[in-house]
Amino acid sequence: MKGRLLTAAEIAEFTEHLVLEERSAATVEKYVRDVRAFAAYAPDGEITKETMIAYKKHLQEIYAVRSVNSMLASINCLFTFLSWHDLKVKTLKLQQQVYCPEEKELTKAEYTRLCRAAMRKHNKRLCLILQTICGTGIRVSELQFITIEAARCGEAVVSCKAKTRTVFLVKALRQKLLRYAAEQGIKSGMIFVTRTGKPVNRTNIWREMKSLCQEAGVNPQKVFPHNLRHLFARVFYGIEKDIAKLADILGHSSIDTTRIYIISTGTEHHRRMENMHLIL
Repeated sequence: MKGRLLTAAEIAEFTEHLVLEERSAATVEKYVRDVRAFAAYAPDGEITKETMIAYKKHLQEIYAVRSVNSMLASINCLFTFLSWHDLKVKTLKLQQQVYCPEEKELTKAEYTRLCRAAMRKHNKRLCLILQTICGTGIRVSELQFITIEAARCGEAVVSCKAKTRTVFLVKALRQKLLRYAAEQGIKSGMIFVTRTGKPVNRTNIWREMKSLCQEAGVNPQKVFPHNLRHLFARVFYGIEKDIAKLADILGHSSIDTTRIYIISTGTEHHRRMENMHLIL
C-alpha cells in the first residue's frame, strides 16, 4: 500500500484546527505532542496502515492501556482532520477496573500530612492550593478562577473544555483565601499568582508538592495535583452516593469518567466482599 507523507505544514494546520475548535491549551499541546512523536516514528514521514499497526504495538510495549488509547485518539483525530480515514486504528479494549491499586490512591490522612508539611516549610500558598483543589474538586488549571470576588460571594464560575460550571467554596476555605490574599496585598482578581501577576504554573505546583513527600511520609507516586481531585470525588461520593451530581461538580461530560475517580482500593474492595458473608 502506498503511504502518505505527514508534513510539518499539515501538523501546523492540525494545530490551528484544534485551536479553532476551542480545545483547551493543555489538550492542544497533548494532541500535537502525540502526533509529533508518531511522525518521528514513521520512516521518512511515510505512513501506511501497516505503519499505524506497528506503532500501536510499539506503544503497547512501553505504556499502559489507557495511555496507548489516549495517544491513538490523538493520531486518529489528526487522520479525521486530513480525511485519511483508512489509516485510523482501533483502540485497545479495556475492562472497567473494580478497584485501584493502593499505591496510587492518596488517602485523607496523607493529604493532611502534606498540608502540614507545607506549613512547616512556611509555604502558605502551596498549603492553600492543596486545600483549594481538594476542597472543591477543581483541576489545577482551574485555579485561575479562584478570585477575590469568588471568595467573597462563595462561588467561582469556571470555564474549561468549552463548558462553564459553578464551583461552591465552603466558608472555611473562603476565610482562608481572603486572609491569604490580604497578607499578599491582593485586592482583586486571581488569588494564586506569581510575582509578576500570572497564574501559578502547573509544573511548579507539581514540583513543590513532590518536595513535601519525604517530610510528610507519603509515597511520591501518589503526589500530584490530580490525585487531590480524585480524593475530593471519593469523599463526596462516600457521603452523597450521587454519581450524576458528582459528574456535574467535576465538569465531566460522561459518568464513565467519573466512575474512574470513585473506585476503591483493593483493601476496601476485599473488606466489602468479606462483609457479604456468602461462604457457608
